[in-house]
Amino acid sequence: KFAPKTERWHENHLVDIMRQLGQKQAQLSKNVAEIRFLPKKWSKAQFLRLTFHSHPAHKPAPLLIVNYSLLIDPMLPVVILCGGQGTRMGDTLTKKELVDISGRPLLWHVMRIFSHYGHHDFVLALGHLGEQVRRYFLEYEAMTRDVTLRLGHPDNNEGRTPLNFGDDLTHLAWNVSLVDTGLETEKASRIGRVAHFIADADRFFVAYGEAVSDIDLDKLLAFHLEHGRVATISGIQVNFQYGVIEADAEGEVHGFAEKPPLPYWINGGFMIFERAALQLFQENDPYLDLENEILPRLAAENQLMLYRHSGYWQSMKTLKDALTLKQDWQEREPWRVW
Repeated sequence: KFAPKTERWHENHLVDIMRQLGQKQAQLSKNVAEIRFLPKKWSKAQFLRLTFHSHPAHKPAPLLIVNYSLLIDPMLPVVILCGGQGTRMGDTLTKKELVDISGRPLLWHVMRIFSHYGHHDFVLALGHLGEQVRRYFLEYEAMTRDVTLRLGHPDNNEGRTPLNFGDDLTHLAWNVSLVDTGLETEKASRIGRVAHFIADADRFFVAYGEAVSDIDLDKLLAFHLEHGRVATISGIQVNFQYGVIEADAEGEVHGFAEKPPLPYWINGGFMIFERAALQLFQENDPYLDLENEILPRLAAENQLMLYRHSGYWQSMKTLKDALTLKQDWQEREPWRVW
């Protein structure tokens, strides 16, 4: 059903098939007899085996075996950095990743972007005000779904849950690990302190808990797999904060440009690292910086590539950014890819 109409396949096609199978898992459950990944020791020559049964005779269809040696693990774990103090947000009692955007915290929007592309295994590197993030996810089911409480019922003392949930969540199941990585720890050190949660993955995402985008993660992953380097960062071009006067050397004004895009690329997050990069993230050094130490080192070793994203991107560094995000979502929901 999902096979591209072409005789020549590219790994992009496989990425798309994996994603769509993940999204359609419930609908396909009656048709798919087996979805099996071979053990990780077969990582150099792994196969995805799909056995379909036709209807209504339920006779086995031809066996489809797809060699995807470049796609060892289509679902990547996602490390989200959300331990910073957010000093530029001013004196606020709410952690910036939990600032409400249309009824959901910004962090939820970041996770929802990854979930749409089939990445549901999250590791949250906590620090400052980490207890707020813990509380949000510990109360997540009860606060986001219809719930019936069994209060004072004698069965409650016999191990039965006093909660019965009604409607389903709006996304597939998430695995969320909440890890305390220290109050003053730098970003790279936070990644090092959660390394044991992702050590079995062939590669992993790293994202900021404060930045959202309409970036196509399938294309980002395909780009990373194609170039074969250790790491990929997503580049964003931001606009100048002032209007610009266009004038010649004599001072004659020819026009104005309102907040034009700067000719530079910044790191917008949405990064991918191979497992080999974990040795660079030292758990015992709390001051290891990602942008000033790890990424420059990878660049010097020709192991860092830039994926250019020209669509929407916005981070929350200040209260003004928070207002921008709220307004953008209210007007056009620009990062809603789901």
